[in-house]
Amino acid sequence: MLKSKKAQAWFYTASLFLVLLFLNILGNAFFFKWDLTEDKRFTITSSTRKLLNDLDEVVYVKVLLEGEFPAGFKRLQKATREMLDDFRSWSGYVEYEFENPTPADVSTKELNERRKQLEEIGVRPVLFRLQGVEGVEEKLIYPYAIFYYKGRSLPVNLLEEQRSQDQEVVLNNSISLLEYKFANAIVKLKRPNKALIAYTTGHGELDDLQTKDLTGALRTYYDVGRFIMDSTYAIPKEISLLIVAKPTKPFSEKDKFKLDQYVMNGGKVIFLLDRLAISLDSLAGREGFVPPEYDLNLDDLLFKYGARLQPSLIQDLQCSKIPQVVGVQGGKPQIELFKWPYHIVSVPRTEHLVVKGVDGVNFFFANRLDTIRTKTPVRKTILLSSSKYSKEQFSPAYVTFQMLHYPLDPQKFKESNIPLAVLLEGEFPSLYENRLSESMQAGLNEIGMEFKTRSVPNRMLVVADGDVAYNFIVDREAGTSTPLGFNRYEQRMYANKDFLLNSIEYLLDEVGVMEARGKEVKLRLLDQVRARKEQTYWQVFNILLPLIFLLLFALLYHYLRKRKYAL
Repeated sequence: MLKSKKAQAWFYTASLFLVLLFLNILGNAFFFKWDLTEDKRFTITSSTRKLLNDLDEVVYVKVLLEGEFPAGFKRLQKATREMLDDFRSWSGYVEYEFENPTPADVSTKELNERRKQLEEIGVRPVLFRLQGVEGVEEKLIYPYAIFYYKGRSLPVNLLEEQRSQDQEVVLNNSISLLEYKFANAIVKLKRPNKALIAYTTGHGELDDLQTKDLTGALRTYYDVGRFIMDSTYAIPKEISLLIVAKPTKPFSEKDKFKLDQYVMNGGKVIFLLDRLAISLDSLAGREGFVPPEYDLNLDDLLFKYGARLQPSLIQDLQCSKIPQVVGVQGGKPQIELFKWPYHIVSVPRTEHLVVKGVDGVNFFFANRLDTIRTKTPVRKTILLSSSKYSKEQFSPAYVTFQMLHYPLDPQKFKESNIPLAVLLEGEFPSLYENRLSESMQAGLNEIGMEFKTRSVPNRMLVVADGDVAYNFIVDREAGTSTPLGFNRYEQRMYANKDFLLNSIEYLLDEVGVMEARGKEVKLRLLDQVRARKEQTYWQVFNILLPLIFLLLFALLYHYLRKRKYAL
């Protein structure tokens, strides 16, 4: 029994201190939290947790989001800090700091030097306008985080490049993808060497300048090159992924055999194919044009893997526009834009990780792509397709600009969801099972390679348009081109590059970090009309009601105290 109230007070204080100290030690030893949000925005995916637990050295992150920003960027800054805190709670090897890349206390010369250094590593600013006391001030903001690991670094753009003009939507999508971008950066830095991606050559494929923008985007994370199919007996295993970008000449049996065994051994392939030889230039100066078929000699290979490219053209009312001369005024041609059904804009209708959140992809004279039942289990996922107002024009197909002279009749576009891009996943059967020639076997013996009749679990992508990866060439001699997905007639961007980059990430994702790309942070906007209508009610509810409760509590407390202690 304690002898005095003072001793009791000291005892209770010491006990409280010990309990808090014990809980703090327990909390550091065992991390646990509850995510009560509907969209589980604060829950790290299992693949990311495993990635963080496997770290054996510090991942240092420098976030260039410090300074004076608009409210939206403050929200992105806060979400970035919270995500890094979540990463650090799962691994003690994650450290970070926020830095202002353009502080006000440095000279203009030093500031320009910093900007030049950042641009050299792919960090480019975003211009925004800030309302100040002296008027509107333009500032540059760098929404980037630079990851460092074992002497290597990688910049990550925190601001998702969306075509939406709504800043809230863009910021919300950016926040949704933070976990995926951070985990993806760590995966790439953990690889001893960059994965190698190669374009095939030797069959009239798109050249360096025609794929300049896609190649430039890939080189941030991968080594990119060209592979001549005739140069070796087999495709080197060092090549992680092959891109067959719009071939126009046939593949020999030897080249097909190399592709087949590359797939059997786990090599990833993206086929971007045209079945008919046609472009807008084909119609220049002609009343009409019947496109001939390309003889690529790939039909049996794709058929074996579960896909078939039809020699037909797809028309769709959901399409981009092309210019046409409608008259002459003052000696100058008058040009208007018309919807061109052969230039399809495919908006994803599936929640698959590759196309989730991706805007419309612009196709040019696309063909129909069917899926075929295979000998081995292969899952076929339609990633992109036409709209519900489309139709198929079978070969020989007559194409003419005369159709633009009449309104497009929806009653003639009765087909829907014609497949344009298919993802194939599973164990692929070899085309050359029971067909292996002596020369093929001799080639394998030469390099000590075993013939396989069935692939390891693998993935590939087939797209029914080779131009989906083509960027328009402005000046071939100067080496200038437009960004991939930029429609020079409409002056707008489509999501061709996003689609291809996501596809490559998915095909090469062995850790499973793409799972984090499926997370969705729901945007819950305030109902502005209702807020203005009920403004007085909510002001009274939030200000006066607490005061009334406080007053009633005080009166009740005073009454009970007076009743208890009154003589």
